[in-house]
Amino acid sequence: MTGNVKLLGHDILLISVMAILAGCGLIYEYLLSHYAGRILGSVESAIYAMIGTMIVAMGIGAFLARWFKDPFTAFAWLESLIALLGMTSILIIASIIALSYTLPHTFSSLYNLPVDAVIDGQLFESFQAAARFLPYIFGLMLGIFIGMEIPLIARIRQHVYGRFLENNAGTIYGADYIGAGIGAAIWVMIMLALPIMQAAAWTALFNIVAGLIFLWRYHQHVRLAKLLLVCHLLLLGLFVILLSYGSSWMKDLSNVLYKDKVIYSESTKYQHVVVTERLSRTQTAPINDLFLNGRLQFSSADEQIYHTMLVYPAMLAANRHDKVLIIGGGDGLALRDVLKWPVKEATLIDLDGQLLSLFGLQGQPFPALPHITEKLSGLNNDALNDPRAKVIVADAFLEVEKMLDQGRLFDSIIIDLPDPNHPDLNKLYSDYFYNHVRQLLAPDGALSIQSTSPYHAKNAFISIAKTVKHAGFTHVEQYQQNIPSFGQWGWTIATRAGQPASGRIKRIAEFPVPSNWVNQEYLQAAFAFPNRFFENHKAIEVNRLGTGVLYDYYRQAWQTEAELYKN
Repeated sequence: MTGNVKLLGHDILLISVMAILAGCGLIYEYLLSHYAGRILGSVESAIYAMIGTMIVAMGIGAFLARWFKDPFTAFAWLESLIALLGMTSILIIASIIALSYTLPHTFSSLYNLPVDAVIDGQLFESFQAAARFLPYIFGLMLGIFIGMEIPLIARIRQHVYGRFLENNAGTIYGADYIGAGIGAAIWVMIMLALPIMQAAAWTALFNIVAGLIFLWRYHQHVRLAKLLLVCHLLLLGLFVILLSYGSSWMKDLSNVLYKDKVIYSESTKYQHVVVTERLSRTQTAPINDLFLNGRLQFSSADEQIYHTMLVYPAMLAANRHDKVLIIGGGDGLALRDVLKWPVKEATLIDLDGQLLSLFGLQGQPFPALPHITEKLSGLNNDALNDPRAKVIVADAFLEVEKMLDQGRLFDSIIIDLPDPNHPDLNKLYSDYFYNHVRQLLAPDGALSIQSTSPYHAKNAFISIAKTVKHAGFTHVEQYQQNIPSFGQWGWTIATRAGQPASGRIKRIAEFPVPSNWVNQEYLQAAFAFPNRFFENHKAIEVNRLGTGVLYDYYRQAWQTEAELYKN
């Protein structure tokens, strides 16, 4: 009886350790995927590639585990190594990437080259390209080490029992799967909201504690157990250091990736937000740029052109301006331009409450630096707190359905979403979503949509218009304008009945709300495209919900652009 109780104690300890380590392993995988998405730009591709890399690596690790004759010693040292790599890998990757970007400037200074002379030869470009794929290298190493855990702990369990265990593999794998599930829940509910280095440090702490528990119970089987104990204590010290300083170090290293001074860098639950600042000889105020997941969203130097082209055509084409709906636009800049019109209520839907708080929305439970918020809310004229503004923090895909159930109607609808560079955004460019939006639009109203670049992503641009047309809009047109920060940019405008938007705008003799940027001739010219621009129109597909057609068009276009740039 006593022997059975003792074996049960061993089982509880070993299975618990395995579950903890499985949860840690999954979080390490997500952390590397998350960071790879940030620096490579394509979040979805990075996640899939990282998961695939680590699964293959775990298989390799499972094969390699047979090389270790002493499972107790191998497992104990393995855990300290995994904790060390899991805790430091992202910081190491960021450091090497930062070095790859600063190296040309270092050589320029070393050889006293002119300030405007930048060394950008093949060697430096190759170093930068290789550095950006470091997450996969570390993912491969971590995957191999994590893959060794199950075979080793299975052998330890059989050693404890002193006999072959028929259900040994099932028990260990059961603990592994349950632990991974708990790790996934912790990632979604807790880790996503933490700075990436804090998430890595806290995950490693659980790894270290599990290793110490194992070492305490089986130290008599572990060679160099005292040295291993010292290593664990050093890892605890490293945990404290990284928890205290890791986030600030990461910010300093990330700043190197941006041309201008970074004044704000935080990860929200949904995206990584960076605000930069630079001085200009042509403007009295500093220029601020907003980046989401490494992609430029606006520059204060020319955002007025973009937002005027987004807002004014829809407002001019609408018969009334009482109620306006804005989907996206969490920076409040489109809302700012809408509120210049005689609107009674402007409803804005955005998913990211922390971004809205950063741009001045009051009453949100997200702390932001007051001087940064003051600067950014100055750009949008504090539009998010205007009495006529109703801001809803929600998923627009679901919120639009609620509005339909409520029988809401809007005179103008403006969709100001990021480019469709992620499948989660792709659904907001689908025929299903646009059909719901159509039902929210008054018959004499107008819809305008940010539609990416007609030059860089032509197929994606045209697909958006075809999708809007497929959703039931009577008249669908597209227009374009040059935005210095982005290059040639495009929008889609649609009406449910009557004349097309361009015809409605042409009839207006004098704009009811004057603009510094647009006039009648300027807008009419924006509807013109080069000869044969739409010649492949029929071959381009509609973006139906669940197909990912638009996401594929967009991803292929920018991959081609990147390859051309390299060549």
